[in-house]
Amino acid sequence: MTGRIGVIGGGQLGRMLALDAKRMGYHVSVLDPQEHSPCGQVADEQIVAAYDDLGAIERLGRMSDIVTYEFENIAIGAVEHLERTGHQVTPSSGVLRTTQDRLAEKRFVRECGIPTVDFEAIERLEDIARAAMTIGFPAVMKTSHGGYDGKGQWRVEGMASARAAFAQARGKTLIFERFVSFKQELSVIATRDARDAVITYPVCENSHDNGILTMTIAPARISEAVARRAREAAVTIGRRLRIVGTYCVEFFLTENDELLVNEIAPRPHNSGHYTMDVTPCSQYEQHVRAICELPLSPPHMLANAVMCNILGDGSGDRLGGIAELLADPSIVLHVYGKRHAAPRRKMGHFTMVVDGAVDDAVVARAQAAHRLLFWTASS
Repeated sequence: MTGRIGVIGGGQLGRMLALDAKRMGYHVSVLDPQEHSPCGQVADEQIVAAYDDLGAIERLGRMSDIVTYEFENIAIGAVEHLERTGHQVTPSSGVLRTTQDRLAEKRFVRECGIPTVDFEAIERLEDIARAAMTIGFPAVMKTSHGGYDGKGQWRVEGMASARAAFAQARGKTLIFERFVSFKQELSVIATRDARDAVITYPVCENSHDNGILTMTIAPARISEAVARRAREAAVTIGRRLRIVGTYCVEFFLTENDELLVNEIAPRPHNSGHYTMDVTPCSQYEQHVRAICELPLSPPHMLANAVMCNILGDGSGDRLGGIAELLADPSIVLHVYGKRHAAPRRKMGHFTMVVDGAVDDAVVARAQAAHRLLFWTASS
C-alpha cells in the first residue's frame, strides 16, 4: 500500500483529494507556485515552485511513492522528467499529452468510434476559409492548448469575427468547431484502476455561464437509454486511454438525443463535487484508491443532489450570507481557502442534499439559496 502521495497543483481539487487521502492515512505533499495554496493548507507540506521547475519536481518525486496531478494545464515536460527519473506518475504523461491538446483529444475520441462535434485545425489564417467551407458558421474557435473555464475560446459568426479570434490567439493553434444547439450538457465521472476495472457515477446534468460550471444536478434528468450510452462511452474512453484514476467525460446532448463528447478531464472534476456529500466513496477517494492500488468502491447514491459553485465577483474577499444559507439543513458548504475572490474565480460550492427527484422546484430552491450569498470587503 502506497503511503506517500505527491500532488502537482494546489487548487481546490487537490485540496479535496488531500482531505480524503489524509483521512485514509496517507502523507500528502503538494507542489504549487502560490504560497498557502488551498491544497497546501491541508497537506503535510507544500513545495512552493513553478510547475516547470525540474529541481522542485524531482524533490516532490523523492518525497512521494506516487505522484498525481489535480489539473491538466501543467508542463508535460515536468511529468515526463519524473517518469524518466524513475518516479511513478498517474495518470501518465501519455494521458496528459492527449488530453492537453483539444485536437489530439477529439481525434482520439473519434478513433474510439464515439461521436464528437465536427472540427478542423487552424494553424494559419488561410485555414479559416477551408474550415468555413467544411464546418460553416456559427462556430466556436478554441486554443488547442491551455484554455479552461471559457478562456481561450470565441464564438464566431462569420469570416470577420473568425479572423479577429485568430488574431487574439496570437499564433496559437486553434480548433474550429461547429456550434452545436444542444438541449443539455452532461458529464460522467468515472474511475479506472490498473487492473482495468472501471466504475461510473450517475450521469450529471450541468449548467454553465460563459464556460464556467455553475450548477450540477445528479442524477441528470435524462432517459436511462441516454444515461447508459454516456456511461458506456466514458468506460470505453478510460480503457482506450489507459487512464488510472478518476476522470470526467463531458457531453453535449442534442435535440435528437445524440451524444457528442466535448472534453475529457484526466482528474477529478468540478461536476463530481457532490459525491463528497451523497455517496459513501467520493470521486476523490476513488482516485486515491485507484492510484494506490486499492479496490474501487461501486458508486451508491444515498440521496440526489444539486451542487452550486460559488464564484468571486471582485467586490470583496469575505463571503457573507453563510448563516442564512446554512439555515437550510439540506445544504453542505465547502469553502476553498482562497484569499482573493477575483471575478469568476471558483471560491467554494455547496451541495443541496435532496430526498426524491430533483424537479424544477428543487432547482429553484437551490438558486434561491445561492442568492443568499454575497461578497463584501473584509472587516
